Amino acid sequence: MSELTLYTNPMSRGRIARWMLEETGADYDTVVLGYADSMKSEAYLAVNPMGKVPAIVHRGKVVTECAAICAYLAEAFPEARLAPTEDERADYYRWLFFAAGPIEQAVTNNHAKFEPSPEQTRMFGYGTYAAAVDVLEKAVSAHRYIAGDRFTAADVYVGSAVGWGVQFGTLPRRDAFVAYFERLSGRDAYLRANAQDDALMPEQAPA
Repeated sequence: MSELTLYTNPMSRGRIARWMLEETGADYDTVVLGYADSMKSEAYLAVNPMGKVPAIVHRGKVVTECAAICAYLAEAFPEARLAPTEDERADYYRWLFFAAGPIEQAVTNNHAKFEPSPEQTRMFGYGTYAAAVDVLEKAVSAHRYIAGDRFTAADVYVGSAVGWGVQFGTLPRRDAFVAYFERLSGRDAYLRANAQDDALMPEQAPA
């Protein structure tokens, strides 16, 4: 048994965590959960009471939420050089949590056909969907990678949000988004992670 376990489903955000794990080069075990059964089991709720994936358990410690998993693994495996340098740190954390907060909220609400009124925009961290998308476009255009000229763990999370959004139409197909994700999607770790999850798809489709 490895000291590190990934709980996931191939039709979930668990793909982000697997990509990050592949980038680290760490050995890990995988537990695939079903939406209608094992994800809500007593055993898994003891790991993540939300009954959601992904989660990782590393040396007995649980980490949930994809942005947190990416940041944690970058620090836990420093030899992979995925954590930010001093010069990269500000952009790294800024855009990692911008994607996890305002972008996630804006995309989810927009997909659900919810548009805040002008008065409500002050209550929402993203303001409006259009404003959040414009800021994200500028962020991925500023440098080759989100924190500078080097790939970091923040690119795993931000890149996943952009790639997913462009593929499924929750983000507009802007040239900057396409170009940014193209720089990421040819990485060996990304290809390995996708191949593993794709191989699980036929037998793990949600009920």
